[in-house]
Amino acid sequence: MDETAFEKLLYLFKPFNLKKGESLIEQGSIVNHQYFVLKGCLRTFMIDSEGKEHTIQFATENWWVSDYISYYKKVKSLMVVECLEDCQLLKINRTDLDDLFDQFPLVERFFRKQLENAFVAFQIRILSSLHQTAENRYSLFIKNYSDIEQRVKNYQIASYLGITPESLSRLRKQRLQSEK
Repeated sequence: MDETAFEKLLYLFKPFNLKKGESLIEQGSIVNHQYFVLKGCLRTFMIDSEGKEHTIQFATENWWVSDYISYYKKVKSLMVVECLEDCQLLKINRTDLDDLFDQFPLVERFFRKQLENAFVAFQIRILSSLHQTAENRYSLFIKNYSDIEQRVKNYQIASYLGITPESLSRLRKQRLQSEK
């Protein structure tokens, strides 16, 4: 990336902070930004008609987060993104990002590659939830999110895995016993 593109990139990304417990995105809002996590941990989840939370994603340092359905389709957000820790973030709005893409094809290529990686990760997650055991899903979670397990609550991990907190406790106990 040349210096002009880099300077423009720095200018368009706006830094801001949120405290633990604050929401970055509320269900029902229209999302016009993508966010890059400099510091902290966030959780993306939806709440079903019975009030049950379903965790879709965790995002920590150097991850991107948003409600991409709302962002790309310009519809109300189905998800909530909440801060699980104090967070330092960068945000860029859609119009600025599109202008940046038009001016600097290398930036567009970078974002496309990021989107491709995210798409692959989501497909792997969907496939694993369809055919893998809870034990295998937990192992994959530990592999992919090795730094997150100590940063989030058990019920949030269980929600991500599609199991109960009691099942997660049982899996952890079995894992500890097998490592002895």
